[in-house]
Amino acid sequence: MIDLIVNKTASLKNDLLSGLTVALALVPEAVAFAFVANVEPLVGLYAAFMVGLITAIFGGRPGMISGATGALAVVMVALVADHGVEYLFATVVLMGVIQMLAGWMRLGKLIRMVPHPVMLGFVNGLAILIFLAQLKQFGVRGEEGWLHGTFLEGSSVDVAWFEGSDLGIMLGLVVLTMLIIYVMPKITKAVPAGLVAIVSVSLIAYAMATYGGVDTVTVGDNAKIGGGFPEFHIPSVPLSWETLWIILPYSLILAAIGLIESLLCLRLIDEITETRGEGNRECFAQGLANTTTGFFGGMGGCAMIGQSLINVNSGGRGRASGIVAALALLCFILFASSLIEQIPVAALLGVMFIVVIGTFEWASFRIMRKVPGPDALVLVIVTVTTVLTDLAVAVIVGVIVSALVFAWTSAKRVRVRRSVKDNKAFYTVRGPLFFGSTTHFGEQFSARTDLDEVYIDFAESRVWDHSGIEVIDSLAMRYEKAGKKLHLLHLSPDCIKLLKRAGNLVEKNSAEDPRYFVADDELGG
Repeated sequence: MIDLIVNKTASLKNDLLSGLTVALALVPEAVAFAFVANVEPLVGLYAAFMVGLITAIFGGRPGMISGATGALAVVMVALVADHGVEYLFATVVLMGVIQMLAGWMRLGKLIRMVPHPVMLGFVNGLAILIFLAQLKQFGVRGEEGWLHGTFLEGSSVDVAWFEGSDLGIMLGLVVLTMLIIYVMPKITKAVPAGLVAIVSVSLIAYAMATYGGVDTVTVGDNAKIGGGFPEFHIPSVPLSWETLWIILPYSLILAAIGLIESLLCLRLIDEITETRGEGNRECFAQGLANTTTGFFGGMGGCAMIGQSLINVNSGGRGRASGIVAALALLCFILFASSLIEQIPVAALLGVMFIVVIGTFEWASFRIMRKVPGPDALVLVIVTVTTVLTDLAVAVIVGVIVSALVFAWTSAKRVRVRRSVKDNKAFYTVRGPLFFGSTTHFGEQFSARTDLDEVYIDFAESRVWDHSGIEVIDSLAMRYEKAGKKLHLLHLSPDCIKLLKRAGNLVEKNSAEDPRYFVADDELGG
């Protein structure tokens, strides 16, 4: 049973109206991302419709919007240029299969490995990317930008800016859209402010063109969006191993990026709505959507944070909002393309700039002075990496840096306390013994100057990996060469199993010895 209403703050009316608002915002985004991927606009629009509809019905996060995205489009460029659009469709089909396998294997829980500073950096970087992606709309298409001939040529800021009244009108309509969205909720929340802003500014632009002879840039100036219903189409590629090796690398990369973005979006919407989505279900739904859209001539997609925020901020909480957005988008393609083409780009830019303001975590500037230095550094690294590369790479880099920081901090927690009783040396080890702490651990022992009989107690420690095993073996060899007698207490059974030289020095106590597993290839085999 599919729930259209997910919590007490949701309503079918809000879902319908917010879905319509999102549908209007999806059109230029889908067209733009299609251009980025070097495919026809309808390829992006079909993807936005099919991915959005399927994930809205079967996904694990009601209220979240999916469709064609820029992060995926950037990866697709080289594939389309080298092999053509049919290989793209085949790649999207395989991408979806991989994502469904990830959901079936319950890999959605891996999103828990993303630390909060990485999440903040991801959100801030995304806000900057959304902002930069809109700048091209302030320039004349096909002309060289103001940074032509510099190392920034071709970047988001390399724009052939409008001049004079054209730029003034564009900025004025953008600001007016933003003001309506800001003021409207203070007057009434009966209808989404974004929808009111788009309709109002569109009417104003129409009046300016009709009675004042002032033309504004519209969606239709960028691309015609009219088309028919998507038709089932098996990708026209050879069924061979060669084809598989061409599309497999792209499919893996696209699947990873799509799942990372979708799960991070899910987590963000969870925090905003104070509800909890199902990560594994969302993984499967994303895969099902992409496999399906690949067979219907779409470029594939994933969750869209910008549109999801528009939906949530407009009151969309249930599955109906995503379903309405997708169906409305299809209706625009089939019946209302001429009307959508008349919407001023400035109105859509105003909506997206409001999304930028709402997406950026402004509190991060304040908390950076209060959180530990490494966490602040991770936040900045992820933000910068997101802007310079893409979201998936930024998250992976952030997780790696956070893991290294954690390892370095944990390495300092190993402590060795020495005591002497009856001419015997007793060492008590506290803290984790792993690759980061083995050097400090080994430096606490001097076999040459130690007493003849030595006991090392690991009851308050834990051996995490093979590096910890190796340092214990090395320590045993040092004491053996020095002619000293070493006793090892309270090691787990799998630790003892992996010891090569020190195994015979272990004193077993089945009642007191701990039981845990060591991360090691030998046990994995």
